[in-house]
Amino acid sequence: MKRMLLGVGNRLSRDDGVGPVVAQLLATDSNWIAIDCGTALENATGIVAREQPDLLVVVDAATMDEKPGTFCRLPIEAQDRMLASTHGLPLSFVLSRIESSAKQTILIGIQPEDMSFGEGLSPAVEGSVQRLIELLRGIHLGDIPKHESHP
Repeated sequence: MKRMLLGVGNRLSRDDGVGPVVAQLLATDSNWIAIDCGTALENATGIVAREQPDLLVVVDAATMDEKPGTFCRLPIEAQDRMLASTHGLPLSFVLSRIESSAKQTILIGIQPEDMSFGEGLSPAVEGSVQRLIELLRGIHLGDIPKHESHP
């Protein structure tokens, strides 16, 4: 099974950099192709099309009205909660281009605490990153709660 993770975010806006941090940490795992997309998820469309992963996971900070550091699987229709839309092209546009290249696409949002200018994650978000990495490495996606409350 070919697994790919795209980490999206801006490392210079504290918790907005959580996606790239997850990608960097998961890149050491030979079972995953993990890409730090920074603020330009659209730059990975060619790689996704070429690799044709069985599982594509997109990780970004997301406003979910949850406790900081909470991570959840978001339904595709709740993609507007993910902050990737604040980076480059709208997430809906990019997902429409890459979703057909993967057998399954999962969005994982992580509730930020601090989006101010600066480097480094807040303690709450940093603490949740290792747990998320463990679940991804073990392919325990079912243990990542679904976030159901969306408009």
